[in-house]
Amino acid sequence: MQGPPQEITGLIGREVYSNNGVFVGEIEDVRIDVGREAITGLALGELNADLFESHVERGQGVMLPYRWVRATGDVVLVNDIVERLADPEEEEAAAVA
Repeated sequence: MQGPPQEITGLIGREVYSNNGVFVGEIEDVRIDVGREAITGLALGELNADLFESHVERGQGVMLPYRWVRATGDVVLVNDIVERLADPEEEEAAAVA
């Protein structure tokens, strides 16, 4: 994901999709490791209820590890690991990933 530097604030408001095209949520904030000068997570709101209804209460958000990001552009693409949260047997694999 190398390329010209972008403003971090440019990520706010972008929609996040899995690489399979499933809507995940909308970026509300980012988590930054100041010492490394790197983004370490994306705080999402406006979540896909089908993916998160059994994991997150209504009105709450989630923090996705930035290592799950595959590409950024008009939208942000993340690994399909978030889709596995809907399957309780796969939840442990997602937590470890």
